[in-house]
Amino acid sequence: MYWSRTVRPKVLFILASFMAAVWLFLEVSEDVLEGEVQALDRALLLALRMPGDPATARGPLWLESVARDITALGSITVLGLVITAVTLFLLLASQRRLALFVLLASSGGALLTLLLKQMFSRPRPDLFMHGDVVVTASFPSGHAMISAVVYLTLGALLAKIVITNTLKIYLMTVAVLLTGMIGLSRVYLGVHWPTDVLAGWVAGAGWALGCWGVAELINVRAESNA
Repeated sequence: MYWSRTVRPKVLFILASFMAAVWLFLEVSEDVLEGEVQALDRALLLALRMPGDPATARGPLWLESVARDITALGSITVLGLVITAVTLFLLLASQRRLALFVLLASSGGALLTLLLKQMFSRPRPDLFMHGDVVVTASFPSGHAMISAVVYLTLGALLAKIVITNTLKIYLMTVAVLLTGMIGLSRVYLGVHWPTDVLAGWVAGAGWALGCWGVAELINVRAESNA
């Protein structure tokens, strides 16, 4: 009865969302491999630069500095510190299962990002000088993907703790907006094609959904055996 009335609809929603994310990522990656989005990517990147002077970004001078600050929130260094702090907090709070979940979800997402980058090996944009230092392949965006994994996972974790729907919506909105801003900053700084970021968002969200789906199924099995 518990499965049919509460958990099953939730798991089905997570599964449907996960499958939608996988489908969208496959569609975007196919278009990238076939070169169908290259012209659109170039047009969108150049639209963010001054006409006739692609080395200069549109907007006030301080905006590029703000973009670098925001993009740092999706770096391996910052995300690693966040995950370490959260994991240690959960361990100190005697929440070992949640600590393990956060650690495995985030590290697994980071590993998947590296594997996808090596698989596609898409070159970085070369239309103008990059606004940030980059050393890996372009597709998918690591900042967009890993930030989606980490911030969406933490947002969902905190949303399970708070009571009111208003707070739940607020937490998930902050997680989504933060992930979105990090991805957009990568495009503004010229270190990623727009489709790199789109694929990173979708893959990261899909990985987070998959992890939560597995966690829900484990909880269902544990409760049914209790």
